[in-house]
Amino acid sequence: MNLTRRSFHGAAGGLLLTGCASIRLDTRAAAIAELGSTGKLRAAINLGNPILASRGPSGEPQGVSVDLAREAARRLGLPIELVPFNSAGNVVEAVKARQVDLAFVAIDPVRAADTDYTAPYVVIEGAYLVRNESPLQRNEEVDRAGTRIVVGRGSAYDLYLTRDIKSATLVRIPTSPEVTNQFIAQKLEVAAGVRQQLEADAMRLNGSGGAGLRMLPGRFMVIEQAMGVPKGRLAAQAWLSSYLEEMKASGFVAAALQRHGIEGASVAPPRTHS
Repeated sequence: MNLTRRSFHGAAGGLLLTGCASIRLDTRAAAIAELGSTGKLRAAINLGNPILASRGPSGEPQGVSVDLAREAARRLGLPIELVPFNSAGNVVEAVKARQVDLAFVAIDPVRAADTDYTAPYVVIEGAYLVRNESPLQRNEEVDRAGTRIVVGRGSAYDLYLTRDIKSATLVRIPTSPEVTNQFIAQKLEVAAGVRQQLEADAMRLNGSGGAGLRMLPGRFMVIEQAMGVPKGRLAAQAWLSSYLEEMKASGFVAAALQRHGIEGASVAPPRTHS
C-alpha cells in the first residue's frame, strides 16, 4: 500500500515538474512570437541617456541597455536589430507606433498608456544645475515664479516636472544631451536632467574657463529604468520580467555598469510580489 502511494506521488511529482517545464517553454514561445513578430528583435536604444547607452569608438551603440538587449535576443534565438534614438520621447513614440519590440525607458504613469513595463533594473537620479552666482541653494527653492527650467522634451524629468512644478516655467528642447548648451545659450536659470550628464557638462564648461556652474545638492527625483514593450504584449512582458530579475540577481547588470564606466547609478532591488 505504501509502495503504491509512493509510486503515485512520484508519478504526480513527475507530471508536475513536466508541467512546469512546459509552462516555461510555452511562455518563451509566446514571448518569441510577440518580440520577434518581424523575424528579429528590434530594440530601441536611447543614446540621449549616457547611463543607458552611448556611441562606442567605432560609432556602434554600447552600454548596459545594449548588453541586456543582446543577451535577451541570444536567449530567445532571435537576430537583434539595435534601433538608436537621441531622446526618450522619440523612443516612447516608436513604442507607441510599434516600430520597435523592446525599449529601455523610465517608468512613468503617462507612458503606461502605451507601454507595459518590467520592474526596474537600474535606479538613477534627476538633478538640477545652476550658475555659481545663482541665489538657488536647494532643490526646494527651484519652483518659484520667474525661474525657467530647461529639460529634454518627453524625458522622465519632463514628465515628472510637468506634474510637480507649480510656479516655475518649463522650457522644453528636443533632446536631453542639449540641455546644458541651451541653458547657457538662452541664459536660463536651471537645467534639469541625469546627474551624471549635468556633472560632466559642468566639468567640461568649468574646465574650459566657461560659465561657472554648480550642481544643487541632492536630487529632485529618482528615476527607475525598466524594459518596456508595446501595450498588450503580456507574454513578452512576463518573459522579460523573469529574465531581468535573473540578470540583476546574477550580477550581469552590475558588471555591465562597471564595464562601461557608469558611476552614480545603482542596480534596482529585486522585484517584490504583492
